[in-house]
Amino acid sequence: MADQLTGKQNSDASVSDSFQHALTRETLQTELLRVKVMIVTATTLGAMLWATYFIAPRVIERIWGGNFKPAYLVSVIVPFIAFEMGVYALITRQIKLDRDLPVWRRYGNALIETSFPTGMLAVQMGQMGADQALGFVMPLIYFIFIILSTLRLDFWLSAFTGFVAATELLLMALFYLPASAFDPAPDAGYHSARSLIIFACGLIAGAVGYQLRRQFERSIAAVTARDRVTNLFGQHVSPQVAERLLAEGTGAASDHRHVAVMFVDFRSFTAAARTRTPQQVVERLDGAFAELVEILDRHGGIVNKFLGDGFLALFGAPLDDPSAVQHAVAAAREMLEAMSRNNRANDWELRIGIGLHFGAVVAGNIGSPRRKEYTVIGDTVNFASRIEALNKEFSSQFLVSSAVKDALGDDGNDAVLLGEVPVKGYDKPMAIWRLA
Repeated sequence: MADQLTGKQNSDASVSDSFQHALTRETLQTELLRVKVMIVTATTLGAMLWATYFIAPRVIERIWGGNFKPAYLVSVIVPFIAFEMGVYALITRQIKLDRDLPVWRRYGNALIETSFPTGMLAVQMGQMGADQALGFVMPLIYFIFIILSTLRLDFWLSAFTGFVAATELLLMALFYLPASAFDPAPDAGYHSARSLIIFACGLIAGAVGYQLRRQFERSIAAVTARDRVTNLFGQHVSPQVAERLLAEGTGAASDHRHVAVMFVDFRSFTAAARTRTPQQVVERLDGAFAELVEILDRHGGIVNKFLGDGFLALFGAPLDDPSAVQHAVAAAREMLEAMSRNNRANDWELRIGIGLHFGAVVAGNIGSPRRKEYTVIGDTVNFASRIEALNKEFSSQFLVSSAVKDALGDDGNDAVLLGEVPVKGYDKPMAIWRLA
């Protein structure tokens, strides 16, 4: 019980680590997108201002009162773009190193970044006058930073961005020096109300970013769960079984369970393959496997592993199945019928041998810390393999153990006892039954 609990905890920790890793990378990718938009926006605004200056200089002179200087672009916009490019390089480096950005860097970046519009506003106030600059477009630039802060997927960072923008704008509005003694004093209520709206927008942006993060978390959690199922069971689990595993969950710890173990092998396949090209061999084997695996899926079985020209299938693992034997026998009979039809449509006939045993196994993940595979081990598995090998001796196609015969009850009345048969690796003969 302790081993199972430890295994479950290790599994949960592994899933949690994978989830956090994926979420961190996704967050950095959205941050990278935000920086790209910032660079493109700043470049576009600068280009538009330059174009207007050269194409319609009178418009610029009227707005700026004849005080516009091209150096304005160089002194503010160019450093901003350079700063954002540095942030972009830093985030790209962190992604390559599989590291997250430190919290202090995130808040420091938000503070510096949101202060750029304040610097631009200060320049404008000095060139066109405080009242006109505060009533012009520059205070609206803060909203671009607040809107894009949603891509940080962090409520507090967006709220911090709104707070910085609101505070700096309020300070610039309240403490600028009037151009003359006749200029009106700043209206504290007017500017405070505007700053309050900006801060409220930061809170709203944070709420939106939080919801986006929750959606990312749900999506990543679903993908992580699916990846975990895929890593545990490979591609040998049917979609129906995969959905049940995702819904019911499955631990990584080993456990004891009763399973119907089926070995399937193509008889004399290696000898027949020598006279054919590798492509013909692969195509014929893939076509047969596809049909047999589809039958297993329909009956609730899984292919645990392919074994060259055969495979190991399980019924009753990783999910319990009270009718595992009945489903396994039904699948085996349908596979034999399917191969008969398949052979009639091909010039290369394939004959399969099936061995089935039912008993206790140890099921769980086995392998190295870097790569584990869900499988079953125990005498039940070994005996099922030995039963399948006896098909060659009896020229049969479907042999089962007494445990299977007993579990079938009246459904196994057509079974034929082949007697007490010596089985390799076992001291005494074992009863073997033929079902087909």
